[in-house]
Parts: sequence; C-alpha cells; structure tokens
Amino acid sequence: MKSIEIKTTQNVRLEYELASLRERILAFLLDLITMGLVVLLLSLIFNGILKLYGTLEVISSIFTGCVIMLYSLTLEYFNSGQSVGKKLMKIQVIKITGDKATFYDYLGRWIFRLLDIYSSFGAIASVLIASSSRAQRIGDIVSNTCVIKLESSVYLSLNDILKIQSRETYQPVYAQAKHLAEDDVILIKSTIDRFKKYRNDAHTEAVRDLTDRIKSLLEIRESTPDNVKFLQTVINDYIVLTR
Repeated sequence: MKSIEIKTTQNVRLEYELASLRERILAFLLDLITMGLVVLLLSLIFNGILKLYGTLEVISSIFTGCVIMLYSLTLEYFNSGQSVGKKLMKIQVIKITGDKATFYDYLGRWIFRLLDIYSSFGAIASVLIASSSRAQRIGDIVSNTCVIKLESSVYLSLNDILKIQSRETYQPVYAQAKHLAEDDVILIKSTIDRFKKYRNDAHTEAVRDLTDRIKSLLEIRESTPDNVKFLQTVINDYIVLTR
C-alpha cells in the first residue's frame, strides 16, 4: 500500500493512500464505457431523432469527436480531479504540493495520455504507476500530480473485534464513546496504524491533534499521558458498547 504525505498551504501535513494500478485501470475502463454510452446517445439524437444529413451531419460528427476527445480534461477540471470512472472508484487527482490543481495541470495530464496510455496501449502508464514511489505516470510527473484514494483501505477487522473481551468481562472506561460515529472510529484506527508504521513528527502530531479532538467531542478533561493508549481504549469502549 503506497501512501504520500502532502503539506497543505495551511502548513498541515496530510497523508493519503495512493490509488493502486488496479483501481486506476478500472476507472479508465469505466470511463471508456461512459464515453461509449455518450457516443450512442449523441448518435441516437443526431441520426435517429434529428436525422441530420450533409453539412449538419459532419458538424454533429465533429462535435461528438470533440466531446470524446475532451472528456477526461473537461470532467477532471470541472469536477475537482474526478472523471466518472474516478468518481465511481472513489479516487481523485490532486497536486503533490498541496495547492489546488489548475487547468494547466489537468491539461498536462491530458496531453500525455497520448503517450502514457493510447500509443502504448497503457503499457508505459502501467509500468510507471506500479514502479514509482508516488504511483505517477508521465502526465502526473509533468503536472506534479498524483491520484489518491478518497477512502482508506484500513478498516476495523474481525480480528480486531475478537481481541476485545465481552461486555461481561471488559469494563468500558469512557461510556460516552458509544456516541462516536463509525467514521470517527475508523479514523482513530487508521491514525494509530499509521503512527505505528511511520513513527515521525507528522504522525506524532496527528495522534496528538486527534486525541484533543476526541477529548473535546466526548467532553473528557482528564490528563492522558499516553495518547495512543487513550485512542485504543476509546476504540475498545466503542466496540464493546455498540456491538
């Protein structure tokens, strides 16, 4: 699982999980299906309903070609880095610098699709995405972008739950933990896992900030010298109190 740490314009460090080659291929195939449906719809309108011919038929063909050619560029620019395929796969194009991607960033990715994907039948893009640390094809490298997952693949597993004792033998420490949302608990679990895997200043700060947020949310005012242990206790309490 590849990930990337990005420093935003507000000097906040965020870690994102990079989209895998499989997810990007599936997104591309979904986009091909979408484009096929668009061509079919336009064909029905121009040739079936309007029954254009002569010069108008040529113009309609050029228009359809432009729609298909500019599909990825237009959608990614106006939809914050997501085509239909990327949206369905829950992945997104972002700038590595933390800035908002501009039209020229998307344009660079779009231009190099000809080399990355179409001229090599996806071979160049596949090799680069699979081998590079940031999972970038040439278009990404030129535009200084990457493709991230919008949902983390780190979830509470059955094994995590089975490790926790039953309610009869486990006494919850923070009863208010039951009021947390499932997404909050998943975020806590993900933060702990990343801290244990990458023990650096950014993840230490993330644990500290998350601890402060959970304490505020649960109205806990007591001191907790071990933030990781505190967060793990909150997870245990949530599972026992809600299952």
